[in-house]
Amino acid sequence: MIRVMFVCHGNICRSPMAEMMMKELVRQEGLAGRIVIASAGTSDEEILNGIGNPVYPPARAVLKQHGIPCEPHRAAQLRKSDYADYDLFICMDSLNLRNIMRIFGGDPAGKVRSMLSFAGRDADVSDPWFSGRFDTAYADIDEGCRALLQYLKKEGLL
Repeated sequence: MIRVMFVCHGNICRSPMAEMMMKELVRQEGLAGRIVIASAGTSDEEILNGIGNPVYPPARAVLKQHGIPCEPHRAAQLRKSDYADYDLFICMDSLNLRNIMRIFGGDPAGKVRSMLSFAGRDADVSDPWFSGRFDTAYADIDEGCRALLQYLKKEGLL
């Protein structure tokens, strides 16, 4: 079983969107029992008194618009110990990548990848927190998740 964690800054927009979208894709393919999918943020600013904020309402709305179930979710912060527990860490942008490397102290096993690298793009997933364009973020994440799924199948990981 492969374990994948999606990572963004606060874990209330892009990474939970990717988590829910990937879960739906693997469910549709009949592969849900062969992969663990989670998400986290590199920051703790969406966590107050140990309780993480839920998925941001506009992110939840764009998922609903596309028929993607939005499971109960609370923001969680990425921890150094997560490195041993997951096979892949998929980051949404270059700032997330730098923060992941800081948290982990490097990536000796080559587990950290950019979301859109699976689609052959050297680009960041659009950040709807600043742009307000949850549709654009959805399109980027959809492209990345579909390419990631194909990669995992091609590599025999699913």
